[in-house]
Parts: sequence; C-alpha cells; structure tokens
Amino acid sequence: MVNQLVDCDSTSFHSTFFIERENILVYNNELSEAGIIENIAQTVAAGAGYRAKKNSEPISIGYIGAVKNLEISALPKVGDTINTQVTITNQVFGVTIVTGNVECKGKSLAKCEMKIFIK
Repeated sequence: MVNQLVDCDSTSFHSTFFIERENILVYNNELSEAGIIENIAQTVAAGAGYRAKKNSEPISIGYIGAVKNLEISALPKVGDTINTQVTITNQVFGVTIVTGNVECKGKSLAKCEMKIFIK
C-alpha cells in the first residue's frame, strides 16, 4: 500500500501511493477508510524497514495496536496518488506512537494517531 518512500529521517516518513481499481481496499472507485489506515501503517513499516536496512539492523514486525482521533474528510478516487506523512511522536517499551496525515492534490484527506506494537 506504498509505491514510493519519498523521504525518511529519524522522526518522520513520507510516502506516495497510486490508487488502482484492483486494490482489495477500493470500493465504489474510492480507497476505503480501511485503505487509508493501512496506508498510514505501511508508511511506518516502509520507513522503519528502510532505517533498519540502512543501519544494518534486522527488520522488525509491527502490528496496529490502536487508532485514535481518526478524521477522514474525503476518500481518494481510483487514479489518484496520495501523499502520506507520518511523524513519530513517542517510542516506549516496543510501542511506537505516530501521527499520520494523508493528502491528495494538495488537499488534506485524513489524519489520525496510531499505536504500533513492535514484535
């Protein structure tokens, strides 16, 4: 659910994702709410995996533990490319807390806070 990891630093990740009709999370020619949430989580995974590889560390498996304050104002359509920005706000005891923002064509579509448990 990520086509390209555009940027990655110690506290944030930025990805792009092109919405295809065949995507399992597309419904009525729109990426579903579940697709938005999965894209945010996959942006975290892509950024964390990139950092691990860069530092010659093993890649960890993570699981969505909670989604909080989810706000979705619009859903992207098939053929759109979304830009997702994720910022790490806290890491403690194998839990990473992030905020995610999804935009399309310069317009904010969704935002949330997510807890990701690292195995």
